[in-house]
Amino acid sequence: MWKTCKLWFSSLARLFVPRRCVVCGVPLDDAEEVLCLECDVALPRTGYHLRADNPVEQRFWGRFPLVRATSYFRYHKGGDYRRILFQLKYGNRKDYARAMGRRMAADLSRSGFFEGVDVLLPVPLHPDKERRRGYNQSACLAQGVSDVTGIPVSVGNVQRWKFTETQTRKSSYQRWGNVDGAFVAVDVAAFAGQHVLLLDDVLTTGATLTACADALAGVEGVRFSVLTLAVAED
Repeated sequence: MWKTCKLWFSSLARLFVPRRCVVCGVPLDDAEEVLCLECDVALPRTGYHLRADNPVEQRFWGRFPLVRATSYFRYHKGGDYRRILFQLKYGNRKDYARAMGRRMAADLSRSGFFEGVDVLLPVPLHPDKERRRGYNQSACLAQGVSDVTGIPVSVGNVQRWKFTETQTRKSSYQRWGNVDGAFVAVDVAAFAGQHVLLLDDVLTTGATLTACADALAGVEGVRFSVLTLAVAED
């Protein structure tokens, strides 16, 4: 009875306030989520998960024990697809983050990208920033990935103790200095011998993800893969 009522109210709500594509704004069909079919097809996917030594992997060479790395789509400043990232970060759309996590996990699973991964580690936010925002968009992405893959999400075992300013308008040099030493491992033993998949929303220089991995430097047998929703490209 409750499920029937819930579906009825949901349908009624969509009638008066239709769900819209985050990119182009057209109303979404019942089967569509976040993106309409046209915008989904046009999403500038990188396909990097199908390429060894791809440009994303190259950003982390020599920084930590890397198994593989990819980003789901290309992000260009001023491009229409920036609206996805804006809503994830500033639009209070946790549902978008989780849905996009499921979407990229479903696509990447076909290639075996998640094989051998033991745990998902979303890049933590500083507690003050997460309190103001109300959520960590990277953790929501990770939960979406977990929905598809069944891989557990690690929350609280690595924490961001250093409050840092936003990376958005900083130079490459400033980005690395801004996050140096920003993360600390709380339960190091939880990662011993583990294949850890680091997750974040956007990859620019790789400074934040590297700093997060550095918190686990020296943990016996730990190795990393990297997955971000988007990668900033000129």
